[in-house]
Amino acid sequence: MSRFRSVLLFCICWARLHSEPASQSLSIMPLPAHVTLAPGRLPLNSGFTVRLTGYTEPRLARAAARMISRLEKQTGHSFASTGPATLTISCERTGAPIQSLGEEESYHLEITPSGARLTAPQPLGALRGIETILQLVRPGPEGFALPALTIDDQPRFPWRGLSYDVSRHFMPLDQIKRTLDGMAAVKLNVFHLHLSDNQGFRIESKIYPNLQKLGSGGLYYTQAQIRDIVAYARDRGIRVVPEIDLPGHATAILVAYPELAVSPAPVEIDHVYGVLDPVLDPTKPGVYLFLDRLIGEMASLFPDAYFHIGGDEVNGRLWRESAEIAAFKQAHHLLPTPQDPDANDALQAMFNRRLEPILAKHGKQMEGWDEILAPGVPKNIVIQSWRGQKSLADAARLGYRGILSSGYYLDLALPASEHYLIDPLDGEANTLTPEEQKRILGGEAAMWSEWVTPETMDSRLWPRAAVVAERFWSPRAVRDVPDMYRRMYILSRQLEWLGLTHQSWNNPMLQRLAGPNDVEPLRILGEAVEPVKHYDRDRFGPYTTESPFNEFVDAVSPESEDSLRLSAGVTEALQTHNWDLVRAQLTLWRENGVRVAPLCKDNALLSGVDLLSRNTSELAAVGLDSIQAIETENKRNPEWKLSNLARIKSLEEPSAALMPAFSGVITVLVNAAAN
Repeated sequence: MSRFRSVLLFCICWARLHSEPASQSLSIMPLPAHVTLAPGRLPLNSGFTVRLTGYTEPRLARAAARMISRLEKQTGHSFASTGPATLTISCERTGAPIQSLGEEESYHLEITPSGARLTAPQPLGALRGIETILQLVRPGPEGFALPALTIDDQPRFPWRGLSYDVSRHFMPLDQIKRTLDGMAAVKLNVFHLHLSDNQGFRIESKIYPNLQKLGSGGLYYTQAQIRDIVAYARDRGIRVVPEIDLPGHATAILVAYPELAVSPAPVEIDHVYGVLDPVLDPTKPGVYLFLDRLIGEMASLFPDAYFHIGGDEVNGRLWRESAEIAAFKQAHHLLPTPQDPDANDALQAMFNRRLEPILAKHGKQMEGWDEILAPGVPKNIVIQSWRGQKSLADAARLGYRGILSSGYYLDLALPASEHYLIDPLDGEANTLTPEEQKRILGGEAAMWSEWVTPETMDSRLWPRAAVVAERFWSPRAVRDVPDMYRRMYILSRQLEWLGLTHQSWNNPMLQRLAGPNDVEPLRILGEAVEPVKHYDRDRFGPYTTESPFNEFVDAVSPESEDSLRLSAGVTEALQTHNWDLVRAQLTLWRENGVRVAPLCKDNALLSGVDLLSRNTSELAAVGLDSIQAIETENKRNPEWKLSNLARIKSLEEPSAALMPAFSGVITVLVNAAAN
């Protein structure tokens, strides 16, 4: 969706939203399946207590204790540990010893002015209900309270995940734990840990120690740390699915064990990105012995039923150029076809067919990207689609289960609305039968780490991961974009209580860029611009694993909240004719250009930012000129309109991997001034 169309959609819907009474909409995310509001509020004061009844287990007790701790942070109260229960949490029965796909997650919540009761068939439902309660807390006339209501809630999809890349850039343990806290807060339930790639193998192997010795650059998780991650996730109702990428994306493995490679074997892990050549040799029996032992070892660390083998982006160059592999293909009747002229797809399919029983031997079901789908692969595999809804639907027609990640790549800095309006059952999936649609299990947001470090990771994940979580949890009809934004930004502030840094990460970064100078001009500019989208950042590189990612673009949010507010303000002003707030914002951005210029002088880290700042300032000036024409009813002529639309197009050109975020709304103003 173009930015202009996004702005128009936001403006139109915002006006409708703000015509509705605030009491008609809850400020939580994901929205529950069924809500009935009632009069009154349940006070949250020092007498508030929580009690577990029915089936209990240590996981529930720890969840209740975390809930009290978070409530104390949110309200400033110290809550009682004795006395009559204000909130009772009741489960009917135990959950699965190892959390499983499709395990019951429903819950019923009833809040009255005199007390609250959360009931769930199994512990997972209680965990989800606790997160809903924490989001309902609001200050009011008599202090903090919960609204009176009844909620009956359950997820739309059983697989609601986050693919998390720790290979391109290693993420420390505390970063992972706060990510899991954020996932639990928005009811995501699968943590897909991308542990190996060309740039690093990130998990300790005691059987093959060279994997971490030679393939990690010294950055990896010990087996004890992995067990800690798995236990931490289970406490929050999250499954952990490991990914060891095979047979491509394998440089880190092949540096450690070059005998597994198609010649020539790499001699060091890669520091650049892309679809690279190193690949396992599927014709060597030793490859399967290695994978049997490695998967057996990894399977003991990850109790989940699924094991992700990657399988994507095998470029096939080394397979094509190998005489030994050519002879193997011929001997095993792996013949070229018009769709597979080198028979490389057939070779990879053979590799997957040999790998699947190895996984089954160790109690695992195969999961992989689109490319693993080939004739002869068992129906119990799960396809993760990065190619789109058609690929997912095609797999469902063939009897395979799948999840969607296309459209949910958070690293691409796309607007939250773009992720939000993509649904696993839209597009080609609409043509599936009901039985085929059941094979689409949900989806995963994806966070690839080529352009992020631990310092910036939270800002790229949150709060946009929450809108993907809502798409997977809430009813399909929940698609109100402006209400989504309203609730997302409320949730964003609440997530700070979990220790996430997506709102505060840029303070030290901006100060570092400003040096001894006033940081405020950079902060103001940062609120008016956004990073380039999709893979356009590569144009401003080159970037490697050793790049510091300490530029201005790294201190700017993927989506400008102030620009969205400006869009809403323009919509209201066109109706009310009160332009004061819009004019004040545009004036601030117009005048900020002269303040940014001195900071950029002789500062390599701000290269290109002066041009960006000047363009932003001029764009704001176009908006102010348009407002003057609208206010004075001095309609501009068609030549003025065409000239300014061309000027907008020129001014929105990226610089320093950033672009003005509000060019769409300036286009709205120019059109209004000329019409």
